[in-house]
Amino acid sequence: MRRGIAATALVAALAMTAAACGGDDGDGGKKSGGKLSGTVTFWDTSNDAEKGTYKKLAEGFEQLHPGVDVKYVNVPFGEANAKFKNAAGGNSGAPDVMRTEVAWVADFANLGYLAPLEGTAALDQPADFLPQAAASTKFKGKTYAAPQTIDTLALFYNKKMLKAAGVEVPKTFEDVKSAAKKIKSKSGKTGLYLRGDDPYFYLPYLYGEGGDLLDTKKKQITVDDAEGGKAFEVMKDLVDSKAAVTDASDGYNNQLNAFKDGDVAMALDGPWSIEGALQGKQFKGEKANLGVAPVPGGSARQASPQGGWNLAAYAGSKNLDASYEFIKYMSSAKVQQETTEKLSLLPTRTSVYDVKSVKDNQMVQFFKPAVDKSVQRPWIPEANSLFEPIRLQMGKVLNGSTSPADGAKNIGDAYRKLLKDYK
Repeated sequence: MRRGIAATALVAALAMTAAACGGDDGDGGKKSGGKLSGTVTFWDTSNDAEKGTYKKLAEGFEQLHPGVDVKYVNVPFGEANAKFKNAAGGNSGAPDVMRTEVAWVADFANLGYLAPLEGTAALDQPADFLPQAAASTKFKGKTYAAPQTIDTLALFYNKKMLKAAGVEVPKTFEDVKSAAKKIKSKSGKTGLYLRGDDPYFYLPYLYGEGGDLLDTKKKQITVDDAEGGKAFEVMKDLVDSKAAVTDASDGYNNQLNAFKDGDVAMALDGPWSIEGALQGKQFKGEKANLGVAPVPGGSARQASPQGGWNLAAYAGSKNLDASYEFIKYMSSAKVQQETTEKLSLLPTRTSVYDVKSVKDNQMVQFFKPAVDKSVQRPWIPEANSLFEPIRLQMGKVLNGSTSPADGAKNIGDAYRKLLKDYK
């Protein structure tokens, strides 16, 4: 799974009735003698290090239901949101099942593109799902997806580089700044890679200063409170002091390559990058050199955003019966266990954490407590659209063309245009 918020254009909120749309080829999912048949097209958004595993798992459904042909399609994360909306809104080419980022569910459901799952095979043992994971699947009292994985951010660090510089694992961003000076002095390498192209990575800094994007209960915009500007100040200071290197594009690959090759000692990342990092020269054959710690804190607290992936059925699918069964299978405890064993991704089912291979997984041991303390994002239709204003201002703040305070103010102004009933 490639993590990050896609900078997709805002799609017009003119929702076509997806139930009248035709999905990909299938025979209506009709059961013949109790057996499922037809085709289930599955759009998977996992990254290069993960997609082989997900393809194999998805095609394993055919062994349980020989009459069903699973058509696996890997769709790059950055293209998936807009591509699905275009296909669903244009009545042609949408998948039967899609792996959606947690912030997309309410948006797609609001547009009428997702089938509600209550009373279907898709929601198998829903009480077994982690409450915070299940929260991202609901919209206006109905459930539109099944949780597949849950995640959050952490500080990845190169143990040898920190040890050689004589520094402890940073607990705050001020500690990162201090450690970076010693790392530079000792090895000539940069301390931290700071994602400058992805607004999702602004959130730990915002939360660290005690802020948030919105107060959904009070329907108030809070990103332009003082904490929003302070968050930008912390990021800008890390870059200006040379404690961190940043970028304006392709940050995911740039960061991962810099970290796994040893050009930087630290990076904020998530469990989706574990397999990729372990392929680098700093960690290949030496997994123990990869350290994972809580995201550094700001002046108020340590906190990171809740992320993850859900599985949803296209409302216009011609094969809903098979699609519901496919979602049940892909979100099952057995498949989640395999996903953890092979990719170190975190399950969304509480029962899976009792399995020894999962319980003993070192990355699960760290990330599960971090997930339990992570901050839920606003589960509203506009949730994904909240990130584009941040992306625009983050770039301007980091290159010095906008002050931190003005950057936060401009985000708030953009939110007021987007969220008419917020103040």
